[in-house]
This record gives sequence, C-alpha cells and structure tokens, in this order.
Amino acid sequence: MTRVLVVDDSKFMRTVIGNALEEAGYEVERAEDGATGVERAAAIDPDVVTMDVEMPGMDGIDAVERIMATNPTPILMLSVHTEEGTTATLDALERGAADFLHKPDGSGSRNIAHLTDEVVEAVDDLAAAEVSSMALARAAATAHATRTGRAGAGETTTGNAVAGGSTETQVSDRSAVGPDVPSVGSGSGIDEDTAPVTVDGDTETAPTVVIGASTGGPKLIERLFERLPAALEAKVLVVQHMPPGFTERFAERLDARSGYDVSEAADRERLAPGEAAVAPGGVHLEVASNVGERLRLRLDDGERVHGVRPSIDVTMESVAARVTDPLCGVVMTGMGRDGAAGIEAIDAAGGHTIAQDEATSPVFGIPCQAIETGCVDTVAPADGIADAIVDAFTTDGENDE
Repeated sequence: MTRVLVVDDSKFMRTVIGNALEEAGYEVERAEDGATGVERAAAIDPDVVTMDVEMPGMDGIDAVERIMATNPTPILMLSVHTEEGTTATLDALERGAADFLHKPDGSGSRNIAHLTDEVVEAVDDLAAAEVSSMALARAAATAHATRTGRAGAGETTTGNAVAGGSTETQVSDRSAVGPDVPSVGSGSGIDEDTAPVTVDGDTETAPTVVIGASTGGPKLIERLFERLPAALEAKVLVVQHMPPGFTERFAERLDARSGYDVSEAADRERLAPGEAAVAPGGVHLEVASNVGERLRLRLDDGERVHGVRPSIDVTMESVAARVTDPLCGVVMTGMGRDGAAGIEAIDAAGGHTIAQDEATSPVFGIPCQAIETGCVDTVAPADGIADAIVDAFTTDGENDE
C-alpha cells in the first residue's frame, strides 16, 4: 500500500487531509511539525509527503531541504495564499518540492472539501513519480545548501546524487524518436555549473522560444533561465501551470536569475529580443502579432483548456500561427497532455521542438504526450535543454543543424 506522510502543525488539517487520503486507499502517517516530519520520513520511507509551509520551529522549507538531501521523496506543499506564502512556496520548490496547493482562505467559493479533493488528486500523480527524478531534487537541495552555506542539509553531493552516477549531459535527436515513448540516454539533469551556455558560431536573429511546464517545473525553469545565454537575444514565453498570485513572484525570481528581462505578461505588451514574459495565472497567453522582431502579447480569460488556464497549447498554437521569426517550442515536466498539440503546431510551422527526458522529469506526462506525437526533434535532460535551445538556433560551427 502506498504510504503518505502528512506534516502540518494544525491538528485539524492533519486529520482532514489524512482522513481523505485514507478514504482514497492510502496508508497515512502524521507529523505535527517540520522536525518531526524529517524524523518520520527517515523512519517510515513514505512514497509521498504533504508539507505545510509555515510551522513553528523547523518550517516546511527547511524540512523539504533536509528530506530531499537524505531521502528523496515527492513532496506536495500546502501554503496560505499570501505574498509571504507565495515566496515561501517557491523557495520550497527550488529546494526540491514537486508541487504545491494553496489552502482556502475563506474569501471565495473554494473550501476545505475542494482542498482535500485536490490533495488526493495530486498525491495520485506524485505517487507515480520516478525515484531517479527525486534524486535530481536531492541534488538541487544539496546544491542550494552548498551555495547558501547551510549546514546540516545533507551529506550527499551532486556528483553521485543521481542513480547511475552519471554527470554527462546527453541529448537525443529526432532520428532516435518515434511515435512511441523513446528510451534515450540521459545525464544527471542537475549540474552545479549554472553558467550560461556558450554561444559558438553565428545564430539566427531574434528567435522566439516557448517553454511549457506543470508539476515540478518551477525549479527546473529557474535553472534553465540561469543557463540560457543573453547573447542568444531570444524572445521567451513561459507557460507554467500556476494559480493567480504565484506567477508574478515566479517571474521576479526568473528575472533575478538570468540575463533576460523577465516579467509577468501584460495585455498588449510588446516583447523584444532579450526579454521574457510569464503567462499570468488564470488567463491564457497568446501572441497577437510579430512585427519588427517584436511580439505583441494578448491575454485571454476564455475557457480552460485541458482543465487549465494558462494553457501551453493555447500559447504555442498562437505562436505557430503568427510568429515569423525563428521558433523553438519546449515542453518540460508535468501531468497531462497540455503542450502536445502545441508541439505539433510548432513543428508544422517549421520550428524546432524539444522535450525533457523521462529520467529527469518529476512527472513525465507532458513530455511523454508530446514525444508520442512524433513531432519532437530533441529529447534532452533538464540541464541539457538550454544547450539544445542554443543548438536549435546555431547556424555556424560544429553544432550545425
């Protein structure tokens, strides 16, 4: 039986969430704070952990870092929907948490029953996550501890944190990709070197890149932006499945970590080379036009697509229809098939397409569905995606297409 550890300082939340998971067929253990959660995780080796963000003593962020550094496990964060809660949740995702939900605050129609249903659904998804991808999160947690000088975050190193111990980045092109899910080589996916990729040779002018992800995406997109070279002078659109309130803070984090000017997308905004826009939570992001190497953006609060808004497909399909500059579409970790139709559209428009590999995807749904279309040119590990983007637009040198 799948075992879930519920960590929350509220007895009410531990009881309600735990009962819902038990009714769904899970074996549930409970812990009342972060320190106890770390101890219980080491003792019982749960398949999934749900973790409150704000707790007395050791909070959820530190607990995530310690668990991921010693016993990689899919962790679902639960946070209050405040500015502080948003920042803390994104910090937890950076340190290895796989996904998050925000608790109802009583201000809208969403209530505790909605939350418990969402928790059960999210745990169902995370229970299928690959152990190898959790090891990548352990590497991320360890790397974060190393960068920040935190003691006691774990004794592992990124050199051997991933099953197989490989640190080589490997990329598979479409010659190895068919309509079935491919078995392709993959490297560690997490590399302590976050320096931007070197651009060797000439590149196409003012390219457009569209990046889509869901579960497990935020920390991997942050690392991608650290490695995406400003010298490429791309226009970048990011669609990360997130609720309203989180995407603005996410854009700020990307801006701080990259050479690109990153912001949450605004209606009628013009996006120039060297700039990136993140789709706001709760609306679809479209490209209305492409004039003079600039993109005119449009926000649309229309119907959800695949149950989500923003939708990767909506953005990619609008880009494929209207962008005349060189184009690349990227799909990364996440549940469902959002992005598959978008990848098909970009391929049909003559753009290059990239999917994250299975070994480095916390949840392989979105990349898998895209690969199965037969329209993916390159399958790459998480830390090889920036290299693959640069290669897609390189017109001179050894990386010629």
